[in-house]
Amino acid sequence: MIFPGGIVTEHFVDGGLAVLGAGKMGGILIEAFLKHGLVSPQQIFATVRQSSSERRTISSAQITPGSDNRAAAEKADVILICLKPLSVGPVLDEIREVLSPGKLVISIAASVPTAYFESRVGANVPIIRAMPNTPSMVGEGITAMSKGKYATPEHLQIARKLFDAVGKTVVVDEKHMDAITGLSGSGPAFLYIILEALAEGGVKMGLSRELATLLAAQTMLGAAKVVLETGHHPALLKDTVTTPAGCTIDGILELEEGKLRVTLIKAVVKASQRAKELMFTNSSA
Repeated sequence: MIFPGGIVTEHFVDGGLAVLGAGKMGGILIEAFLKHGLVSPQQIFATVRQSSSERRTISSAQITPGSDNRAAAEKADVILICLKPLSVGPVLDEIREVLSPGKLVISIAASVPTAYFESRVGANVPIIRAMPNTPSMVGEGITAMSKGKYATPEHLQIARKLFDAVGKTVVVDEKHMDAITGLSGSGPAFLYIILEALAEGGVKMGLSRELATLLAAQTMLGAAKVVLETGHHPALLKDTVTTPAGCTIDGILELEEGKLRVTLIKAVVKASQRAKELMFTNSSA
């Protein structure tokens, strides 16, 4: 067992890691954990639905997935739930009897609160709720997490160590998790639309699509890095680019007339509200 008091072993996860629902995100996490030496292939017990596409997702990680969730959970001390919200309840029913306070359950299922897990499995099992995002596939993700009633700071430390392998981590109050789902969880899709539109503007002005996409993507990456490394407010950084009577202010005027700002705010709000709806849908499962 790995609890209590943390882990000091050859691999960070010494007692085995079960990844239930090792599809796209589960596969990304498995590969990152292996790359950083947090766990060995022999210590990972992954499950997938009977789907060849999901099996291919983790084939490069040298993991042969199975379909027996209970067996995987029984072998592991850390159980990572990578399921869609409606699948969580049935899987918890499968593994309930092999869970105990000596195991840690980490869920990345959107919208499912820790209280739902606790009521479904009982046995004072420690639960961590986490919300990573898809930039995790290139090590630039952000994962927000909150702990359940029976999770300790040591459990949070374990979860943070795992998700640090795919980017940055933050610990938040669980009441903020739906908003985080709407912002950083859904946010990459919003940004891809903006990136695509910027590139289309370049194409409109005569640039090749390849060059326009490169310029748009690197500009977005660089701008984000400036915010993170300087800590300056985006509005202040915007002003450093915007010279009096220059071309940037004309572009900003078009953005404001097109209501880009309010549209993005409303997109985050709508996605967050949908996350709450998924929670209520799942609670009746």
